[in-house]
Amino acid sequence: MEILFATSNKHKFEEAKSFFGNARPALKLTHQPFDYSEIRSDNVEEIAKDAAAAAYKQFKKPLFVEDSGLFINSLNDFPGTFSAWTMKKIGNIGILRLMSDSTDRTAKFVSCIAYHDGKKISTFIGTCEGSIAIKISGVDGFGYDPIFIPQGEQKTFAQSIQLKNKLSHRYKVLLKFCEYLHD
Repeated sequence: MEILFATSNKHKFEEAKSFFGNARPALKLTHQPFDYSEIRSDNVEEIAKDAAAAAYKQFKKPLFVEDSGLFINSLNDFPGTFSAWTMKKIGNIGILRLMSDSTDRTAKFVSCIAYHDGKKISTFIGTCEGSIAIKISGVDGFGYDPIFIPQGEQKTFAQSIQLKNKLSHRYKVLLKFCEYLHD
């Protein structure tokens, strides 16, 4: 089976491609760069649904999109759905500065896949609980990986890509999506 992933984030595509290649039975993932004006919402599912509708209108074939965010407890869930914008503006260093006096370092990544089959949009949610590190650590991955430590672990995702590949929000949502496709 072949499936289209509409995204302009090459890192997301590479993670998904690796996952799909290991799925049984294997699913072939194709990539279509997709830029659109994202709606403003605090809800990743709402954003993903809107993006899936826009992508389907443009490409006219079954596809999925993925939206995610980092929600930090002590920052009232900031950056949340504004994670990409925040990364561009202040990066990991800025997040660590905002949290410099915080004792509550709990956070979670939330990911939503919205799949448009031509008739309806189905959504899937994946979450990874964890905490924000005191300092940037590691070189693998992208985005907030150097500051995010999954719950029960000692290393950031950027310090152990294997850890990320089995615990991340994106892995969890791709697993749910694959199960749906195989039903």
